[in-house]
This record gives sequence, structure tokens and C-alpha cells, in this order.
Amino acid sequence: MLRIPFVRLLLSFAVLACLPVLRAADDRPVVNDSGVPLETPAAGTLPTLWLVGDSTLNSKTPMRGWAQDLGQFFFPSKINVVNRAIGGRSSRTFYTEGRWQKILDELKAGDWVVIQFGHNDVGRTDASSKFRGSVKGIGDETEDVTKPDGTVETVRTFGWYLKNYVRTARAKGANVILCSPIPHKKFDATGKFIRDWAGWRENIQTCAKAEGAGYLDLAEIIARGYDKLSQPEVEAFFADKGTHTNAAGSLFNARAVLSGLASLPGAPLAPYLAKP
Repeated sequence: MLRIPFVRLLLSFAVLACLPVLRAADDRPVVNDSGVPLETPAAGTLPTLWLVGDSTLNSKTPMRGWAQDLGQFFFPSKINVVNRAIGGRSSRTFYTEGRWQKILDELKAGDWVVIQFGHNDVGRTDASSKFRGSVKGIGDETEDVTKPDGTVETVRTFGWYLKNYVRTARAKGANVILCSPIPHKKFDATGKFIRDWAGWRENIQTCAKAEGAGYLDLAEIIARGYDKLSQPEVEAFFADKGTHTNAAGSLFNARAVLSGLASLPGAPLAPYLAKP
């Protein structure tokens, strides 16, 4: 008769009991955009501002991401603004799906790349998070994950992917800016907005400094803007429970990005701006 240690048996029941919770923890769809044409630079001779990230940058109605509104603030005769963000992607999957390589193939010296990830990196690395979570931290740690087809993926840390993006873009003569993620809708009992992404913000800043990239603490810039508004006013910026903005929220966040870009040393993108 097969004997299973009592403690191991209890753990097995505990894991089984948690499976529905794990599935429910990340029910957001991974968008399939294989049939959607990629945005491309309108004028190949001009510098291009590439926008890279997830659905908080690019989404479908009634949700809208800030990268969908940023282009209107730049002179199209001076710079191309290309939004390559896509819903459901993390720093890991944007890399493993070859999306970053497609940008590298088109990237040229003098271009700019603004990158914001984090919302889909927070989950586990396995199926419970649709294989999009990255290993936490910014070091060289790895984790091997077996996919449904039997292949094994070596998953890197959040920081490894970010630093790889910066390093490979800079190798082509491009300028890179890393952003902390836009904040979630969170308030305390008094209606005061709660700061978001503790730890992640500092890690992103560390990666930017290590690789010579610019850094925008977008989570903090937006939070300061929210501090000036009432809770109902901030809640009106969101199209869901508290992650994705609507048209008003995306425009608010796009302006926050602009203020962050203006605060960079020397304000290097100022010559391309059409309006504040």
C-alpha cells in the first residue's frame, strides 16, 4: 500500500484548494494582435519616438492608454511617434515574442525609446499568470518554466529584461527612457490617494542608472496630480476596477509623461514638442 506522509498530503490538498484562486488571480486576456498591422514611422528620415509597454499604454475602447494620446503633442514634421505597446505583455513576453527585436531591426541612431512595464510582471512565472510574470528583482537570477508544449523557458528577472532593452537600443545609438508603471486606483479610508509600486520604482530607477538611460517616475508624477483631485475625480479617470484608464485618464497621464520628459536633464525632447 502506498503511504503518503501526512504533511505532504495536507500540502497537496492545500495546493488543489488554491488552484481556483490562482486562476482567478489573473483573468486578464492576452491580446492576440497577430492580424493588426504594426505602427511604423511615417517619415523614415526623421527621428522616431518608440513607445513600448502594455495595455496601460495601448488599449481598446472604453479603455485607453497614455501612448495613444502622446503623439498629438509632438510636431509630426520633426519626429515620428510610434506606439508599439500591446495589452497583456510584460517585460518578459515583449522580449520572448520577438516584439523587441522587431523594434531593434528598425531602430536607428538618434531615435528615442520610452519603456513602461510592470503591470504584467508582478504575477508568477507559470501558467497561473499566463507565463508572463518575470522573476522578481534586477539581478541575474533565473527560473526554468515548462510550457504546455513541453518546452522549457529560462525566465529572467524584471531588471534583466529592462537592462537588455536599454543596452541593445543604446548599442544602435538610440536614447532610452524607463518609466515606472502608472498607478492603480487606490485610496485610504480618508479618501487620500495611496502611492503605488514601492520597490518596483526604485528597481527601475536603478536599472536606468546602471545602463545610462533616462528615468521617469511616472507613478509618482501621476500620484502628485491625483493628490490635487478628489477621489471621485480620480475614479472618473478609470474604465475598470482600477488599472486601465478611459479617454480622460489617458490624456491626463499623457500630460504627466510630458511633464516628466520636460524634467529630464537638458529637456532633450523639447525641440520636438508642438504644445504643452
